[in-house]
Amino acid sequence: MADHQEASVTLPSAPASVTAARRYVTDTLAEWGVAGGISGNDLADTVRLIVSELATNAVQHTFGQSPTFTVDIRLERDETLRLGVTDSHPRWPRRLPAAVQQDNGRGMVIIRCLAAESGGSLTVVPTEEGGKTVWITLPRRAAPA
Repeated sequence: MADHQEASVTLPSAPASVTAARRYVTDTLAEWGVAGGISGNDLADTVRLIVSELATNAVQHTFGQSPTFTVDIRLERDETLRLGVTDSHPRWPRRLPAAVQQDNGRGMVIIRCLAAESGGSLTVVPTEEGGKTVWITLPRRAAPA
């Protein structure tokens, strides 16, 4: 495997793009020889859920100010997986108060917890155009329990 593999896709900010983003990440990782995306452990499910949550946020919370969003995937030295979702909305993600009866408001908390449980991290960086990229960095192999 190469020391560094990189891929990206730009999708419309529409609900159907969440499924497309998840499928793109899974298919790309399989093409790179990461069997089944990242199968054989819980990391595969973690990656799919993180991509789904980040793509959903890009669609739901940009309020029409970001007509598209971009998903970036980077595999570095077959050890570190980086997933990024970029949109052009200037507001950064924030933790919303989530009442028990609410169906939303927990996405970033879930993503941060999933990343931490896998030995990874979450960062948000501004783009030159005034938007932001939410990056998740995960070790290819799950952190020991």
